[in-house]
Amino acid sequence: MATAREIRRRIQSVSNMGQVTNALQAVSASKVRKAQDAVLGTRAYARAAWEVIVNLGGTADPSLHPLLARDVEADAALIVLITADRGLCGSYNHNIMQTTLEFAGSVATPVHYITVGEKGRDLMWRLGKDVVAEFPNFSDVPSLAEVSPIALTATDEFLAGHVSEIYLAYTDFVNLLTRNPAIQPLLPVCQPQVGDQSPMACVLDLHPAQITEYIYEPDVHTILDEILPRFIELQVYQAILEGQASEHAARMVAMRNATENAEELERDLTLDYNKARQRSITREILDIAGGSAALEQERASATA
Repeated sequence: MATAREIRRRIQSVSNMGQVTNALQAVSASKVRKAQDAVLGTRAYARAAWEVIVNLGGTADPSLHPLLARDVEADAALIVLITADRGLCGSYNHNIMQTTLEFAGSVATPVHYITVGEKGRDLMWRLGKDVVAEFPNFSDVPSLAEVSPIALTATDEFLAGHVSEIYLAYTDFVNLLTRNPAIQPLLPVCQPQVGDQSPMACVLDLHPAQITEYIYEPDVHTILDEILPRFIELQVYQAILEGQASEHAARMVAMRNATENAEELERDLTLDYNKARQRSITREILDIAGGSAALEQERASATA
């Protein structure tokens, strides 16, 4: 059984850990507010832009732009995997990585990866996957300029004919308590075979209900050359914002739970410490009483 001194040391250790998790919770709460504002501020525009992209893919001639092509000869797929750089965020990293691996297993072609975040990169390295590029250590609210190299790398892989399809794997931010792993088809722009290829619930169906035909000014080639790369870049940017908001929310909740567990454990240890002190005091009283009785007996025998 642990002594009072050992229990007191454990109480101090748990208390120190609780202070650390409480500080991390406060930091994450501050970051999640900024990330939530950023993701909600761009979400409507990103979804409207995606509807425009899908409409273009459904109505425009695929020969008008390489990003509209659906007959790429490459027999491979590319997944842009968005995870965190650090842990201490509950099951956030595990959920998106497990979902990505399950989806990759459902794809009939070999899969390459572009990793955003150290956790996803480390996992893919350990599993021996083909990592085309890695992008770790983003700021809390990244700018579009920071995200541009990711979209450019993925687009170049598609245009070079190395892959025939590209997906975004990220965590969709719903609210502070709800975050859903999601797989979003990115390229080619219109990909009707996704639903048949992988019926997984995580694959987002972002096709608009109605197909709209557009009038192009000055001409279709100029418009497509300008907006398609920008809209693809915007989808990657939005996915990263969704992932970062989900990460900070998950870390805030995990640290809050850890702080509450530390407080509960400290209360239990304090109770154990008080019991140990009571036992120690009782033993000391019994020793004193026993010594006193022995002295009394010795005195009584001496007088007799």
